[in-house]
Amino acid sequence: MATLLHDAVMNPAEVVKQRLQMYNSQHQSALGCVRTVWRTEGLGAFYRSYTTQLTMNIPFQSIHFITYEFLQEQVNPHRTYNPQSHIISGGLAGALAAAATTPLDVCKTLLNTQENVALSLANISGRLSGMANAFRMVYQLNGLAGYFKGIQARVIYQMPSAAISWSVYEFFKYFLTKRQLENRAPY
Repeated sequence: MATLLHDAVMNPAEVVKQRLQMYNSQHQSALGCVRTVWRTEGLGAFYRSYTTQLTMNIPFQSIHFITYEFLQEQVNPHRTYNPQSHIISGGLAGALAAAATTPLDVCKTLLNTQENVALSLANISGRLSGMANAFRMVYQLNGLAGYFKGIQARVIYQMPSAAISWSVYEFFKYFLTKRQLENRAPY
């Protein structure tokens, strides 16, 4: 449920961010981008990649959590507070999840940006919609390698982010649990 709500809010923000990041973007500001997209493409443009986003985030989170828990069992089997193990396990889990879901991210980016050069090369007039169409177009333009464009940047972005998130989570879990135990009345 958290992923559904998160993506419903964040998908429009991702559309704006990606369109601003495009080479030769016509947009000068985030607000200007929102206005232009709303006026020229309508509300649906902000959610064109929503199902792809969900299809990416659900496996991403699953791989991320399962890998973190597996690695913690290997490097910290007693589950003590160990910042080094949390950073290593978190970073590796984030890297694996990012790498595994890169093909979905490539398709989501294509749906969000509606990149004109790519659409022209594929002889598509109008708008590209739907995850299956995006998958076909990526393959048509770049073959299997196209699904992994940007994998290094995605892994480099997610690895430290996940390491920091897990280490902060584990710190507060330890800190709050420790305070609870210290505040218990003796029996």
